[in-house]
Amino acid sequence: MVFPVGDDNSDRRTFPFVTIALLAANVFVFAVLQGMGSNEAFTMAYVQVPREILTGQDIVTEPSQKTVHTPQGDIQITDPGLQQTPVPPWMTLLTAIFMHGSLMHLFGNMWFLWIFGDNIEDDMGHVKYLLFYLATGIIASLTFVFLNSTGEASLTPCLGASGAISGVLGAYLVLHPKRRVSVILLRMMVDVPGYVAVGIWFLFQLVSGFLDQGGGGGVAYSAHIAGFVAGMVLAKPMSSAAVRDETDPLIVLRRPTLVDRLEQRQR
Repeated sequence: MVFPVGDDNSDRRTFPFVTIALLAANVFVFAVLQGMGSNEAFTMAYVQVPREILTGQDIVTEPSQKTVHTPQGDIQITDPGLQQTPVPPWMTLLTAIFMHGSLMHLFGNMWFLWIFGDNIEDDMGHVKYLLFYLATGIIASLTFVFLNSTGEASLTPCLGASGAISGVLGAYLVLHPKRRVSVILLRMMVDVPGYVAVGIWFLFQLVSGFLDQGGGGGVAYSAHIAGFVAGMVLAKPMSSAAVRDETDPLIVLRRPTLVDRLEQRQR
């Protein structure tokens, strides 16, 4: 629906070292360690699994055939099974946010990170931004864990940087609601305010999550929403005082003045 292609960086004061390092780390993990997605043994060893997180015990399962419900109909897929995890299970909350399920999954996440991440890094500083990115990613992952804590869903693996990047988008909405963002909308290139570009994306997550309550679509919308909300909450506390003062608020709450009341009576 809305595909961002760039935003206004004319006031950026620092070079986005951390954003570039995160991009490189995600690409390296997928291309080298995951073998462009072919190294299923590595992926299924370091992926996040709710039951492992909640019990603290590593789980190994056998390969099997599963039916996945999609909007196009049911399809049969091969589940490679969970592999032995060489690290404590809780650490997969971190390792999983640097892995991806496909090249398109990686490209989509890294594209959004490249466009929106540099602004948030500039607002927070390099160290705080890295902590913010990891924190929102872990919060998103924990949300997925607790919403899939029972039954067969507790063995559902989850991976990807989407939760952390959703946090970046949530912060962008709070800190840069009116910054101009160039997007492709209905095959046209247009400039829209940040709240439109990010708001439509978030609305899509809400609607998609509602329609995919069974979790059969293969996308952890709950994690996206949780990461986005966490990003909104943490945006200002983790930004510099100067940025907080300069932020153009999306909504301004104020009491009506005497002039306002007189104008209302005249109407």
